[in-house]
Amino acid sequence: MDDQPCVTQVQNPPPMTDATSEFEYSYKPSLMGAEWTFRLTAYGLQWSIGSVSGEVAYRDIRRLRLSFRPVTMQSYRFLMEIWGERHPKVSIVSTSWKSLTEQERRDDAYTRFVSALHDKIKAAGGTPLLQAGALPLIYWPGAVIFVGVCVATVVLLASALQQGDTAVILFLMAFFGFVVWQLGRFFLRNRPRRYTLDSIPADLLPAPRA
Repeated sequence: MDDQPCVTQVQNPPPMTDATSEFEYSYKPSLMGAEWTFRLTAYGLQWSIGSVSGEVAYRDIRRLRLSFRPVTMQSYRFLMEIWGERHPKVSIVSTSWKSLTEQERRDDAYTRFVSALHDKIKAAGGTPLLQAGALPLIYWPGAVIFVGVCVATVVLLASALQQGDTAVILFLMAFFGFVVWQLGRFFLRNRPRRYTLDSIPADLLPAPRA
């Protein structure tokens, strides 16, 4: 499935201790796979996937990236990627497979975990590279294409209005609305930028649910 973390087998992995439910997060990256559990301990970030587990100290986390990553089954989905010194990349998403046709949103739990991880890194004196949004080499060409599609659609819509072609007008309006709503928010949220441990970008965290 998308954005599954890479993991390695750890010899005699440390026990999952020093954690509270507030600093624990679990999700299923695939329908048939095991649930993945992440915990924030006094020492570092621990993960457990069945018999495979590992831990990276907060001071050894060298890079974090937050982004907005909708997929076909869930259009409101966020991703945190974590790189640690001498550790595999770990990916944590804000949704979990629930059934064959549904991915469950875990907005509040994801936001709490992301915020708590940043606080732990800061308390440990870590200085990771903090990146937000998509990779610039992917984002900017895509943004140019998106703007071009929007401009072309507006031109076609203006022409259809002049000709009074109702069917074409309705189709173009629906297409333009879909493009702006779906792709527009993707590009708006995923602007490449840096941030600090004290200022997590609000647009790359799920909005609080009522």
